[in-house]
Amino acid sequence: MKKFPESHNSLMPYLILENAGAFADFTAKVFGANQQYLGFREDGNTIMHAEIRMDNQTIMYCQSTPEYPAQPAGFFVYVEKADEAYEKAIAAGAASIMPPADQSYGRSCGVLDPFGNTWWITSI
Repeated sequence: MKKFPESHNSLMPYLILENAGAFADFTAKVFGANQQYLGFREDGNTIMHAEIRMDNQTIMYCQSTPEYPAQPAGFFVYVEKADEAYEKAIAAGAASIMPPADQSYGRSCGVLDPFGNTWWITSI
């Protein structure tokens, strides 16, 4: 296998988002993510490439453009307290898809973030 940077994984999501500049703030508020990289296009305003880190995972993203339209994603994420993450997500502008409830696989809920991504949030 080829070597890759220590902060990267062998498979990482790459999101193309509308309002990409606010994505890192959302993930920091809800999941405690940290901005690892932020690079701009020549205009100095459009995010060309950015990376956040959640636990030991990296998510790459950039700003959508006419050439590269938005491509949000769906995520399944384990957290310590699903109810708490759900409330933080709602407070940060997400819409509820499924309120927290006990499931056979743990306490789970779902939200649609302001960028079009679905987050299935679960704690065991």
